[in-house]
Amino acid sequence: MSRSIFAVAAVFTASCGAQTPAVNTAPPDLILFHGTVLTGEGLKEGRPRIVSAIAVAGGKVQATGTNTEIKNLAGPQTRLRDLNGAFLMPGLNDAHLHLGSAGQTKLNVDLTGSASLDEMLQRIQTKAAQSPAGHWLTGGGWDHTLWVNKTLPSRQDLDRVTGDHPTLLERIDGHIAVANSAALKAAGITGKSSAPQGGAIDLDASGNPTGILRDTEMEAVEKLIPLPTHEERRRGLELAIEDAVSHGLTSVQDNSDWQDFLVYDELEKENKLRVRITEWLPFDASMTELHDHFLFHDPHDPMLHAGMLKGFMDGSLGSRTAAMKSPYADEPGNSGLARYDQKKLNEMAIQRAKAGFQIGFHAIGDKAAAMALDAFSQTYNVCFEPQPAGTKCRYAVAENKRDRIEHAQVVDPADIERFARLGVIASMQPNHLLTDMNWAEDRLGPKRAAYSYAWKAFLDAGVVVAFGTDYPVEPVTPFRGLYAAVTRANEAGTKTYFPENKLTREQALFAYTQGSAYAEFDEKHKGKLVPGYDADYILLDRNLLTCPAAEILKTKTLETVVGGKTVYTNKTSE
Repeated sequence: MSRSIFAVAAVFTASCGAQTPAVNTAPPDLILFHGTVLTGEGLKEGRPRIVSAIAVAGGKVQATGTNTEIKNLAGPQTRLRDLNGAFLMPGLNDAHLHLGSAGQTKLNVDLTGSASLDEMLQRIQTKAAQSPAGHWLTGGGWDHTLWVNKTLPSRQDLDRVTGDHPTLLERIDGHIAVANSAALKAAGITGKSSAPQGGAIDLDASGNPTGILRDTEMEAVEKLIPLPTHEERRRGLELAIEDAVSHGLTSVQDNSDWQDFLVYDELEKENKLRVRITEWLPFDASMTELHDHFLFHDPHDPMLHAGMLKGFMDGSLGSRTAAMKSPYADEPGNSGLARYDQKKLNEMAIQRAKAGFQIGFHAIGDKAAAMALDAFSQTYNVCFEPQPAGTKCRYAVAENKRDRIEHAQVVDPADIERFARLGVIASMQPNHLLTDMNWAEDRLGPKRAAYSYAWKAFLDAGVVVAFGTDYPVEPVTPFRGLYAAVTRANEAGTKTYFPENKLTREQALFAYTQGSAYAEFDEKHKGKLVPGYDADYILLDRNLLTCPAAEILKTKTLETVVGGKTVYTNKTSE
């Protein structure tokens, strides 16, 4: 494919955040006053600007300032609202989640929070009894590390409760799944089957499958599962979006299926899309498909558009499939699963970078992060246009390229410096630490653990950090992530994890607003409440800058507003 076919992608990723917002000079539609308004200015410097009033016009912020200054802007049709001191701040931007998976989990077998194998099996049995004969049981959310014996479930466990239902249930991280015997038989998986690169089939002492399938091997069963109907898909997404806006999210950067994107398109046309969505496209897709899908919807639409290309370097720490430079401390023969050959990865990255696409790689282990950085470094030597003989060129300056590594949970300190040199964004989810800190040091050993989940180390190196939740791997509430970022303590407050990597509240809020906006080339339009920016804001039941740190976990969203339109109101607070 020639570069010209994809030029719009390059133009979009390089310039969509560079426009100067226009300011409406007509009387505002709405004035909110007597509030505690965090504008987002000064967060990066640790000097947050707080004002008492804000004016909104045409879905944009018109002005912020004192009560008197802003009320003087009112016209005959301006609505006035007294906030009575309530805390108002920019809407939160989740830089990494999966609305499609969340929606399907809600509609199928939801095993999130199962405290034991018995509880997991009881939930499965209940769903099986409610399902038509032969109906596939899917979903997941189980986490064996929460159980007393921490033993993985098996096909025999599932066989006891699933009856004639073929079953595949993913672990909470989505990188391993347990299948029952019916599902394994349908997929032709036996003890003699070979797994693809980046996958594995767990075998018992007799050489037979245990039912545990890892990463790419899950696809052998997944391809057999009937797709949800359009109505089922839409209902699940509506539930997931409700979950998002009820927790203060006004923007999300989503990794879901193409069919989910079509539902978002449908919702927007019906004026029912309640959250701004930047949808990722699969890195492995053909260039033709990427071109068609990127241009299917207006790439400049502020409510919905396609964004970066998402690829997977490895699996997860919880399932020991994250690709590590040296073996796991608690499983010496295992260094995880890398999904790519480096040469092939480099070739694909160069081709997609040359077409103008932003690229983001899921990389949890230190080897995976190094592989991603190696691939990114190759794309800086790609010229868009023919150059005179002997002339060196670069793909683009880092400011416009903005490659990303998603998760970056374990990164060699030397590679953190490479993030900075290449301008690679660290897209991280601090709430993972609340789950992982119970076993992460055992997995990694103390030396590697000391530089895991290293949010402050990235900031100190000059790396842009964007925060998200990874919903439904973790709950969608960003306040749980904010708590983790500023305390590095468990939810009970009884244990901390290498506290030297704690962030200030200002740093954490910046990462969840302006850092996330920067990661999607939209820092000139959202993440702050300043004139000309989108009127995306939330009202909370407490001041996140001054409340006790433990209280951040209890934060409730009172109201969520997107483009000046209220998309969520907490009825219990009225």
